[in-house]
Amino acid sequence: MSSAVQGLIGIIGGTGLGDALCQPGQGKMVEITTPYGPPSGPILLTEWQGQPLAILARHGPGHRFNPTNVPYRANIFALKKIGVTHLIASGATGSLREEIHPGDLVIPSQLIDNTFRRINTFFEQDVVVHVEFSQPFCPSLRQALLAAGNSLPTRVHAGGVYVCMEGPAFSTVAEANRHRQWGGDLIGMTALPEAKLAREAEMCYTLVAFPTDYDCWKPHQSGVAPQTLLQEILQNVQSATQLAIQLIKNTVAQLAGHLPTACSCQQALKLAIWSDRRQLDKRKLKPLEPLLNRYLEFPNE
Repeated sequence: MSSAVQGLIGIIGGTGLGDALCQPGQGKMVEITTPYGPPSGPILLTEWQGQPLAILARHGPGHRFNPTNVPYRANIFALKKIGVTHLIASGATGSLREEIHPGDLVIPSQLIDNTFRRINTFFEQDVVVHVEFSQPFCPSLRQALLAAGNSLPTRVHAGGVYVCMEGPAFSTVAEANRHRQWGGDLIGMTALPEAKLAREAEMCYTLVAFPTDYDCWKPHQSGVAPQTLLQEILQNVQSATQLAIQLIKNTVAQLAGHLPTACSCQQALKLAIWSDRRQLDKRKLKPLEPLLNRYLEFPNE
């Protein structure tokens, strides 16, 4: 692996936030190649409070990739390749609970994977890897976000179960009620396989979720035009985006210069490689060197 910047925080901006953060002129835009094709777009290298950052819009410039087609593997690999060690993502969601209001922020603690069309690992062949994923979000980063949220003019929920559905269509009423019966608090489309890939890349990863509406389990007020409801959701996205940006900036300022390093996330592959390493073909695995170079010796080429 080429030399990397140590202690680089990555930010993946979801709906609204990605375009808000990735503005030309705010830093250096870089194009990264990966074995999985190009990421969603160029990565913005910048800094806040003296802390180096790498920012990527999940859906690409102009929101071009739907949730299924986001190049998740290329995104995480590209961030890993340039040295990201801690990754904060954002995403718009629907609320599955009365007490989680549109306009609130949520720092989820658990995930339910209800996707079915996405490749969710870097290690499809030539090596068998089983990462521990019982706690899908980095506890250190979660606590940092929660501490940074104390000064925000909105409620920041300390936990919740995010159900990740395939999309791109939204839920039926029956599906929304099923998600609630599962114990879901939020419904979204993008946290997976992103979180699983970040764990395989040994990154600390957490998510700021912002509910834009109550999903369809809660009936809308009668007599309200669909266009009015859509406008309300878009306004919620805009206001929540600004709150999420402030929360992330507060967190970066808090972490600047002393990122948590004693974290199991950053050693996720230590016990996860089940293949006999003596029998692995390092030439075939060479494209994955940025992920495996701490555990396998690769030939120089």
